[in-house]
Amino acid sequence: MKQLPVPKRILLKLSGEALQGKGDHGIEPAFLDELAKKIVTLTQKHIEIVIVIGGGNIFRGVSGAAKGIDRTAADYMGMLATIINGIALGNALEKAGQPARIMSAIEVPKVAEAFIYKRALKHLREGRIIIAVAGTGNPYFTTDSAAVLRALELHCDFMVKGTKVDGVYDKDPAKHSDAKRYDTVSIDEALAKGLRIMDQSAIALAKDERLPLFVCRIEDIDQIGSPDIRGTYVYVGE
Repeated sequence: MKQLPVPKRILLKLSGEALQGKGDHGIEPAFLDELAKKIVTLTQKHIEIVIVIGGGNIFRGVSGAAKGIDRTAADYMGMLATIINGIALGNALEKAGQPARIMSAIEVPKVAEAFIYKRALKHLREGRIIIAVAGTGNPYFTTDSAAVLRALELHCDFMVKGTKVDGVYDKDPAKHSDAKRYDTVSIDEALAKGLRIMDQSAIALAKDERLPLFVCRIEDIDQIGSPDIRGTYVYVGE
C-alpha cells in the first residue's frame, strides 16, 4: 500500500465554503480561528505551508456566469472573493502567532503582495506561510488549477485538499450509505473511474508533473505527517 510521505513543504487547498463553518455562506470567525490553530500546528512540525483558497462562500464565477453575468467578469469577481478570504485567513494566522504573507495573482497592493515565485520561496524559507489568492489571475481557470500550479512552482512535496469528507469515495457518502472510500488510488485509476477529486485540467497537470495529492477532512489537517491520519493518498505512477 502506498504511504503518505512525511513532507517538508505542502500546498494546502481550501475551498471557500470551508470558511463557512456550519453556516451556509460568508465566513464563520470561530471556525476560522480554529482552522488557523490547526495550520499553526503543522508549522510546529517544521512543515512549510502554501495555501490556495477558493471564494465560493462569497461568489463563484461559474455560478455567476450561469445566471447571465459575462464569464470573464464573473471569474474576476470570484478572484476578488478569494482575496477577501485570504485577508481573513491571514488575519487569523497572525492572531494565532504565525507570520503569513498574502500573495495575489492580480495586483491589489494595498492588501497583498504580487505573487512572485522567488519572493514566495524566500518567505517560506523565513518561516512565513504563503496565502496565494486570486487563482491564476486568469478567467476560465479554477482555484484547483491554481493550487496545482503553485504547488509545482514552489516545489511542494505534495498537495493536500481539505474537504468535508475523509477522503475520496466512489460516490457521494452523504447520499449513499454504501459509498466506498479509497485509502490509496492512482491518478490514472481516479481518472478512469471518474472520481471527483479536482477539475479535469487540474488533475491532468498534476498527473503530467507527477504531483501527489492527499484528500482529508479539513478538521484533520493538523494530523498531516502522522501515520494515523485518515484520508486518501492519490499517487502518480506505479
